[in-house]
Amino acid sequence: MTQALKNAAAERHRVALVGTGHRGTGMWGKELLAGWRDRAEFVAICDLNEVRAAHARKAIGTNAPIYTDVDAMLTAVKPEIVIVCSRDDTHDEIIVKALEAGCRVITEKPMTTTPEKCRRILEAEIRTGNTVDVTFNYRFAPTAARIKQLLRDKAIGTVTSVDFHWYLDTQHGADYFRRWHAMEKNSGSLFVHKSTHHFDLLNWYLESTAREVSAFGTQRKYGRNGPFRGERCHTCSHTSECDFYLDMSKDEWLTMLYEEPSREDGYFRDGCVYREDIDIPDTMTAMLRYENEVIVSYSLNTFMPVEGYHLAFNGTKGRIEVRQFERQAFDTPDYDEILLMHNFGKVEHIRVPHAGGGHFGGDDRLRDMLFREGTADPLGQRAGALAGAMSMLCGAAAVASMKAGRPVKLAELGGLPGSADVLVRS
Repeated sequence: MTQALKNAAAERHRVALVGTGHRGTGMWGKELLAGWRDRAEFVAICDLNEVRAAHARKAIGTNAPIYTDVDAMLTAVKPEIVIVCSRDDTHDEIIVKALEAGCRVITEKPMTTTPEKCRRILEAEIRTGNTVDVTFNYRFAPTAARIKQLLRDKAIGTVTSVDFHWYLDTQHGADYFRRWHAMEKNSGSLFVHKSTHHFDLLNWYLESTAREVSAFGTQRKYGRNGPFRGERCHTCSHTSECDFYLDMSKDEWLTMLYEEPSREDGYFRDGCVYREDIDIPDTMTAMLRYENEVIVSYSLNTFMPVEGYHLAFNGTKGRIEVRQFERQAFDTPDYDEILLMHNFGKVEHIRVPHAGGGHFGGDDRLRDMLFREGTADPLGQRAGALAGAMSMLCGAAAVASMKAGRPVKLAELGGLPGSADVLVRS
């Protein structure tokens, strides 16, 4: 091996991937090696399902050894970075073990699912001195970055309130009710699993954290609302009449990662969206009051004809508004248009072109931030464990409020250690 090759190898981070589902095998496996091979090499692939792990390893394009036990993996290969893409409710156990083994951790969102697990992770980060990055890729999308800069520039004065409404379509939204996410014990509900993205964006945009949440949630379309039901699409007798029928045989990627592996663990990727044991809401709304006195109106709907969001900031000198379309039946432009409306003045139309890659280029920029040292971060897009905790605690407060029928203060939840302030990143 030449000296140049030795130097290149020495610069690569030794990475272990835990969890080889769609996100782990794709964004943090195959795509990571495709664009960041000079910065990362896999030294382990870990999953409870060995069949899935073997398929994932081949798809990623690595010869890294396979493990089904995190402890054994950490002891054997001593990775520098552990990427956590397992089921949400298992994140804390893996993150804490990795931190205690001296690793840097990159975890998919949500960081975890309960306030108690949040506290455990934060305490482990403080105790070990090792760090957690939470993969909030929406911060890195071009439109999000442009809005952040406008807010920092005080383009509308002081922000007083926010309208934020997210729409999941009948493809993406339904997927959450096919999979393990449909059980609160696994995902914390979509107020945690999905809304953690949105609450994090709010925290980041407003440079503050929520104090109190009042929320409502109900199940109107999925679960017991179905006109019929089965165990899974593959074996269902209602395929010809069900709007949500998913033929996984037409998707080689999903078939590879889930169909054959299901024989080992019984987990089906095409579970019936009308299963009666689904216990999470599909229609949600919340009001949030922030420490800086901004008030927010938020909603999440999961069976819409469109995919995307509507976001508006109301300020003392004007309003910023954007309607982003991610997927729908009608043609949309390859840019987002931000409306910057000034009180007693003109309206500016700011076009932000979409970038290539997932989340309009956000995924690539996130991976650059995490794997290319020295990447500038003037907008504070990189998110640590405290950001992961504060967004997740918004969701936990929303769930608690929904169940109790009253506003819930985040301080009631006990998800932060007393010295959590040392974790704040600039």
